Amino acid sequence: MGEVAEPKTSSNARNGNSHRKSGDGAVVEAKAISRRNLRNGLLFIAPNFLGFMFLILGPVIALFYIAFTRWSAFGDPKFTGTHNWVRLAHDKIFWASFWNTFYYSVVHIPLTLIIAFALAVLLNSKLKGRTFFRTVAFFPYITSIVAAAQVWSMLFDPKSGPINMFLRLFISNPPNWLGSTAWAMPAVIIVATWREVGYYMILLLAGLQTIPGELYEAAQLDGANGWQRFWHVTVPSMRPTLFFVIVTLTIGSFKILDLTLVMTDGGPGTSTLVLAQYVYRVAFDRSDFGYASTVSLVLFAVCMVVTLIQFWYNNRKAD
Repeated sequence: MGEVAEPKTSSNARNGNSHRKSGDGAVVEAKAISRRNLRNGLLFIAPNFLGFMFLILGPVIALFYIAFTRWSAFGDPKFTGTHNWVRLAHDKIFWASFWNTFYYSVVHIPLTLIIAFALAVLLNSKLKGRTFFRTVAFFPYITSIVAAAQVWSMLFDPKSGPINMFLRLFISNPPNWLGSTAWAMPAVIIVATWREVGYYMILLLAGLQTIPGELYEAAQLDGANGWQRFWHVTVPSMRPTLFFVIVTLTIGSFKILDLTLVMTDGGPGTSTLVLAQYVYRVAFDRSDFGYASTVSLVLFAVCMVVTLIQFWYNNRKAD
């Protein structure tokens, strides 16, 4: 009898095992790379995360407890329940600073947004020397707030200031800007808008440069004029950038402190006293950190509510 041939399945099995082993090795290697990338990513974000956790998140969590205590930064906080909140409801200075903050924000936000958007559109066109004008518009934002406030205080001087000297050409009695309860806040808003408009212009300019030129060409072929192209092409395409700018501008407006602190110190009277400055006064002038934390929570709640409304409105429009 002839020899029995060796089954061919054994070689196939060996090949299958080798393929399986190589496949398992690739999986193991991919998992090792994934773990290494995760470890490296965590190491990169660890310094920022630890700083956020201990310097921001920790104090914010502690704020919710301190707001219900009486504490002068020395000794242990003494829990007082709702005493600070009852005091807050009857605090006339708090309510004055609360409405001043809203007054500032309601005027400053749309004014800054409109001017920044107009400048961004203008400087996005083929304007000669536009790089120079972009730099000039952005320069106030990087200027020292103390130096800018001092210069503007001299410009607003009621007797020798250039602004009132110019206004006297048209009216006989120009306003006493920083010395009047009616005009002090408008003066602060003017300076804040002048300082911040360049920063938001750059953000909006970056958004404008991402809009495809084909959209404008198609709209022009359809017979749309410049104003129609702006409303039906530019504004819808800028929705994400505008949303980011509005949210950032809103939060910054509600947290205004440095400008009023340097220019007017909240005066005359309480006409320019804002919530952030009132927190500063209560905490560091009176050493009443418990009550200052209560006022801070109100400011936090206002910023949170306004931001959530903006998110809701933006999502509604997107749908």
